[in-house]
Amino acid sequence: MPSTPIDAHARTDIDPFGLGVASGDPSGDGFVLWTRLIGRGLAPLDAKAVSVRYEVAADRGFRTIVRRGVLPARPEAAHSVHVEVGGLPSGRAFWYRFHALGATSPIGRTTTVPQTSARLRIAVTSCQHWEQARFGAYRDMIAQQPDLVLQLGDYIYEQTYPDQAKVRSFGTSEPLDLGGYRQRHALYKTDPDLQAAHRACPWVVTWDDHEVLNDYANLANRTGEPAAMFATRRAAAYQAYFEHMPIRPSIWHGASTPRLYRAVDWGDLASLSVLDTRQYRSPSPCAPAGIARNVRLDGCAEAAASTGTIMGATQERWLDQRLASEHRPWTLIGQQVFFAPLALDSAGRATFSDQWDGYTANRSRVLQGLSRSTVTSPLVLSGDVHSFWVNDLNDSGGRPVAGEIVTSALAAASPPRGASATL
Repeated sequence: MPSTPIDAHARTDIDPFGLGVASGDPSGDGFVLWTRLIGRGLAPLDAKAVSVRYEVAADRGFRTIVRRGVLPARPEAAHSVHVEVGGLPSGRAFWYRFHALGATSPIGRTTTVPQTSARLRIAVTSCQHWEQARFGAYRDMIAQQPDLVLQLGDYIYEQTYPDQAKVRSFGTSEPLDLGGYRQRHALYKTDPDLQAAHRACPWVVTWDDHEVLNDYANLANRTGEPAAMFATRRAAAYQAYFEHMPIRPSIWHGASTPRLYRAVDWGDLASLSVLDTRQYRSPSPCAPAGIARNVRLDGCAEAAASTGTIMGATQERWLDQRLASEHRPWTLIGQQVFFAPLALDSAGRATFSDQWDGYTANRSRVLQGLSRSTVTSPLVLSGDVHSFWVNDLNDSGGRPVAGEIVTSALAAASPPRGASATL
């Protein structure tokens, strides 16, 4: 890394680790560790680069330290740090902590992926609105000792809903720039149940729309803001997201735009392909140019266009190659929005534009990949719709290909009655 001047005189009279610690993206020999130093009242730390020490131990008492190091927390990254740890034994639990500014962080627990395994317990979560509910569901989730938490988006919400009951307040207006998104993420990270869940085990995260703006698709958005202007807001939201999540920098910074789709496989038991269904979408079907809203489509031919994609061509090829080379008994796809067809009328003509129903050709291509002989037990894991579903996924001939489990919101209002013909 380039040399970085360290602010040797930086001091704080509060706990700089007030946003907690986290780990994520485990592999057979390591994981990524995260924390962010914070100032008073969730304000950014008033300092230049600050030295942060980290320790990884084979025991909770830190009697056997297996990795340690020092790295700078820079103001241009909101004093966040991401440590990619490697070269550790597989299938082991480890404990970690950070030291900075005379303070020591809480202790987190994480794991490396076993080479062989007969068991994987995943807790799947989505949609947590700060104002609409507390995050106490994490207590039960962690009590069941999952190996992984898979967060499928809407980790934060950018907007308030005046007609919904509130248990607490954002306290600020909707974020529009980097400072606003940093503040919103920091607020979320103060929740004690969320902090405890991050400390308990590694997380695998991906975003949906509310991390930026409700219903956005690539650079199309609800208000028709010009693409160049919206790109600035989206970039700020993406930057703040990375600064607050346990994501490997080597993946995120490995392309011209931030990359979030990736593989997090569990030994010889399960492959997990994590998708990004927001950043690479083709234009919303049957919508004015530059507009993206979740609206009812009634017989919209554009939704079936062969050029329509919710994943983008590069990500589609990446997933298809993974499915072609699959050798594990379980094939898991973690992604954001409702994958199965969801009819809004008895005739099955009306659907929602923001889900895979708006990009049916892309869905057919994924189902074709899941139909390969290499894939034996495929399962799509989804969120977004604030309700629980178990769906059969069939090909065009009605033959079963895979299953889908849709998790409800962790902390957000239920959908209105009559949201689909099935409800």
